[in-house]
Amino acid sequence: MRLGIMQPYFFPYVGYFELIHRTDRWIVFDMAQYRARSWMNRNRILHPNKGWQYVTASVASFERFAPISAIRLRDRDEALRRILGQLDHYRRRAPHHDTVAGLVRRVFEGCETDFLAELNVRGLTEVCALLDIPFHCSLFSEMGFDLPEITHPGQWALEISVALGAGEYVNPPGGRELFDPEAFAARNIRLTITEPADLVYSCRGWDFEPGLSILDVLMWCEPGIVREWLESRA
Repeated sequence: MRLGIMQPYFFPYVGYFELIHRTDRWIVFDMAQYRARSWMNRNRILHPNKGWQYVTASVASFERFAPISAIRLRDRDEALRRILGQLDHYRRRAPHHDTVAGLVRRVFEGCETDFLAELNVRGLTEVCALLDIPFHCSLFSEMGFDLPEITHPGQWALEISVALGAGEYVNPPGGRELFDPEAFAARNIRLTITEPADLVYSCRGWDFEPGLSILDVLMWCEPGIVREWLESRA
């Protein structure tokens, strides 16, 4: 079994979905400490004039060191209205504006609570369904693991992999320095670090900006094209 473990990000970049596509099982690490002004509650799309802008799901006040699982949205309806407004400028040129706007609306309106983690997981689920890629996920907070004492950040992935009987753990390149390949090998787990790559596409009048939210990718690219790119990276 190939395992992936990541914090739940807000409509993340296409590389996040590349990682999902490479795995057999996905653990949503919702017990990590929430960080304000991070990918947990915001991402980037094209600005109507030049460059990029943030789209943000603003959160309510929270206690210091609170995990992502405890974070609530400030006003879900207002966040949806604001984000749909920011996406509206794509309508002039992007061929899939209505599909993406509908996806965002389903994600927000389909949530049963105002917890940020639920919103983000629902976003991942809807995007994976659109791309027709499997997404077998579990929330870490609901799994009841009895793990040994964790002494450094990279140990979480190792111990969870052992607990689930994974033969391979897959992680993006940004976390390379956290992991000790010898520690994984000693537990008979293959450690795979993906190599970064951009899906480059035409933005019909705007300059291409690498690493934007999957929302931007899907504005311009048919889901089948994105899936083909993911499969070429597997």
